[in-house]
Amino acid sequence: MSRLVIVSNRVAPITEGKPTAGGLAIGVFDALKDTGGMWFGWNGEINAEPASAPEIAHRNNVTFATVPLTRRDYNTYYRGFSNATLWPTFHYRDDLARYQRDDYNGYRHVNARFAALLAPLLEHDDLIWVHDYHLLPFAQVCRHIGLKQRLGFFLHIPFPSPQVLMTVPPHDALVRAMCEYDLVGFQTETDRTAFTDYLVRHAGGTLHDDGTVTAYDRTLLTGVYPIGVYPDEIQQQATARATVKHILDLKQGLQERKLIMSVDRLDYSKGMLERFRAFERLLELWPNQQGTVSFVQVAPPSRSDVAGYGEIRRQLETEAGHINGRFSDLAWTPLRYINKRYDHEVLMSFFRASQVGYVTPLRDGMNLVAKEYVASQDPADPGVLVLSCFAGAAQELDGALIVNPYDIDGMAEALRTALNMSLSERQARHATMMLTLREHNLSTWRDRFIADLRAPKGTVKPALLRRPQPAVA
Repeated sequence: MSRLVIVSNRVAPITEGKPTAGGLAIGVFDALKDTGGMWFGWNGEINAEPASAPEIAHRNNVTFATVPLTRRDYNTYYRGFSNATLWPTFHYRDDLARYQRDDYNGYRHVNARFAALLAPLLEHDDLIWVHDYHLLPFAQVCRHIGLKQRLGFFLHIPFPSPQVLMTVPPHDALVRAMCEYDLVGFQTETDRTAFTDYLVRHAGGTLHDDGTVTAYDRTLLTGVYPIGVYPDEIQQQATARATVKHILDLKQGLQERKLIMSVDRLDYSKGMLERFRAFERLLELWPNQQGTVSFVQVAPPSRSDVAGYGEIRRQLETEAGHINGRFSDLAWTPLRYINKRYDHEVLMSFFRASQVGYVTPLRDGMNLVAKEYVASQDPADPGVLVLSCFAGAAQELDGALIVNPYDIDGMAEALRTALNMSLSERQARHATMMLTLREHNLSTWRDRFIADLRAPKGTVKPALLRRPQPAVA
């Protein structure tokens, strides 16, 4: 059977047999650890000179091939086009996007360098699975140097509507390059439709009934592959650390109060400012909630050297101080805003100890935190998930209270509903969502994508997820 080769911007460090990062890294490593294969990408280091060849290491049946970036490559490819142009635009924040031609040239250059460094390591029948927005043109540069292996691409973040995408000046070149893949996968049908709409309306493409689309003299397969979690493993993690000091300190500080819990990487796409304001509105509209509920927001910093991230941190600190100054008393601090990292098992224990999971991004590809919250709960006494309609997970987790994160009063009302929900309703909602998590777990995501990538052209029609859009609470 052909070998699987994973290509991603970052190869996550592996500690004690598992990645130290979540989301993409966990999904990628799981795709490799059982069958073996190779994981290629940046090692996180910045060197003065470009690497002449990847550094090779072997662990757990996986070959890790990693390279550093130069400072210029880091500034143009990573900080620049990837995270100052594509990230905000793909999250519908084109007002925050910054485009410079030099950044785009650096982005193309690193993609070409990655392809050139990977090529000597490949076997003729390898399956190459490329991940995320850093590597949109990777297949095109691979084809340019003569690579003929099957190439699949999965986008972990949203794909924007055509009018939003067109605010990126080289939009046509980017989409043309994406069409060099054999398979392009998305988290939701909304994202896939945005991609094919661009091809049909702006590239003269043709959408076929079998899930393929023809554009730029290429026919490629598109599909929807919602990434999942392993719910039973998360259940075990949530209970395994129940007696560690962090959890005991949290419970002691609550003093029998109900807990609203949020965990997000510090990013403007996560909707934390709106979330804080909705919590303030809850305390304002229903004074009986004052002193009876606490809100904990864990937001570890990320991309601190990318423009805009310092400002969102300042805004959140100001808002948290305002709320606490307005409502705190000697025995109660309503909002605890924490900028530090915790082990994944500790976070799952935090979730299990809470009555409400508060996950309200302004836009998100999937949001695995929402799924982890559900999986971490005690089935006998589960918490309630309050979830943004703009998270991909909202199309699967129909037992959540779905909210519009731009509606502050609506979110406050959903919090009140969640805090007062009966045990029987909480149990029924949780059981429904757990069935979905088990049916569409991380292995399902991996196996469906690889099967579709491996299948000969014209023999597969991806099972597109066509769930109705959930109603907003």
